Amino acid sequence: MTPTDQDPTKPVTDVVIIGAGIMSATLGVLLKALDPNVTIAGYERLDAVAAESSDAWNNAGTGHSAFCELNYTPERPDGSIDISKADKIAEQFELSKQFWATLVQDGLLPDPTSFIRTIPHMSFVWGAANVEYLRKRHTALLGSPLFQGMEFSDDPAQIAAWIPLVMDGRDPTVPVAATRMPIGTDVNFGSLTRCLSNYLKSLPGVDLNLGHEVEDFRRKDDGIWRIKVRNLATDESRIVRARFVFIGAGGGTLPLLEKTDIPEANGFGGFPVSGQWLKCQNPAVIARHEAKVYGKPAVGSPPMSMPHLDTRQINGRKELLFGPYAGFSTKFLKKGSYTDLFRSIELGNIRPLLYAGARNLGLTRYLIGQVLQSPEERTAALREYYPKANPDDWQLEVAGQRVQVIKKDKKKGGVLEFGTEMVTSADGSMSALLGASPGASTAVAIMLDLVQKCFPDRASTPEWQARFRQLVPSFGKHLANDPALTAEVRERSRQALKLEA
Repeated sequence: MTPTDQDPTKPVTDVVIIGAGIMSATLGVLLKALDPNVTIAGYERLDAVAAESSDAWNNAGTGHSAFCELNYTPERPDGSIDISKADKIAEQFELSKQFWATLVQDGLLPDPTSFIRTIPHMSFVWGAANVEYLRKRHTALLGSPLFQGMEFSDDPAQIAAWIPLVMDGRDPTVPVAATRMPIGTDVNFGSLTRCLSNYLKSLPGVDLNLGHEVEDFRRKDDGIWRIKVRNLATDESRIVRARFVFIGAGGGTLPLLEKTDIPEANGFGGFPVSGQWLKCQNPAVIARHEAKVYGKPAVGSPPMSMPHLDTRQINGRKELLFGPYAGFSTKFLKKGSYTDLFRSIELGNIRPLLYAGARNLGLTRYLIGQVLQSPEERTAALREYYPKANPDDWQLEVAGQRVQVIKKDKKKGGVLEFGTEMVTSADGSMSALLGASPGASTAVAIMLDLVQKCFPDRASTPEWQARFRQLVPSFGKHLANDPALTAEVRERSRQALKLEA
């Protein structure tokens, strides 16, 4: 840092946002909606918006609403189904849809069909025990207004009508079952992020900078953050001053968080997990499938590895993907460095890393097995969901890179988390988002929580409370306990976002 850091004549930005993915774009738009006078500066090391985890090819795009993801509805020891996490995630996605709907209604986002469309979400299982689990899951979920309209069938003919590829050539002696939620969505988070960013850039007091890498942080007694930013095109560095900093850099968040030296960051580590897709190249096959079909993940696999045969709309084209196949890389970003993992290790997080590693040997073995998979083994996994799959119709593509959170734990030393973790300084001037799942789909819920935590005085005012409700009509209420409100906000979102009934 240079002596000019303390120059009182240098401008101070209200908010600095690091990273140009869905989380950062959501926060920027939300803050400007709450206070049009707030000044925002954004910095992204790549030369494009949404080029990492938010990109359509790197993101599941499900619009995670727990309709089809079986890991959100675990079976209790007594055989009953716990739907609490499914309810929470479904409600969080409804908040996202409400926010996007408001922006579309206000003319701030373009035609919503560019980033969201309706597609059935389905769960599919085989084997008597799994069929019974899915039946109980369906019954339990129907008790929540968030899952009204979910269909269940163990009739092979009905399932074949829904998903012909999945049933074509399947052994008729093996029992099967499926659930279907017609109001599921396919979200292109890359396209959505670009729409949000384009709108944000058009607003006064906003300065978004691509090709700029944040290198360091310092905070003086005046409470202002000094952020060292390097222009990668010119190799010149400068100091940016800010009152509040958000680090939403995906896999790049942890190394940056460590540089802030806030006590709350101590003990956090990261475990990188990469992924690959099989991408269908045969238009005739692609045309026969119109659903997102999720199955049960392998024992010991991370949540991001839930197998799914997935219809997507990417860049105006219908695509069909299967996967993801998990892998391991020491990179924290798809366009990162192989030294990322090693550079993230510090004295404060060595113990949690070691303890978490020792307690997750099954995951390690699973990832090694995935890395060593042959093309024939990948095809065999595909054929569990599409029995007549021809390997010549499919091409292997690299998917996104995720960093799962490892944090210290008083009893266990260190634990591996598969959700998202918000790390915030005691005074609320610095916040960072770690983790990956369910990630993008719950961006609005996460950012609403961040704003209330980091700007408590303003968030509690009648003006901001009213604006929260204008942006997200169900703000402060629980949809899982209110069937009428759930139906009302869903219909509003459906109409604004041009979704099918």
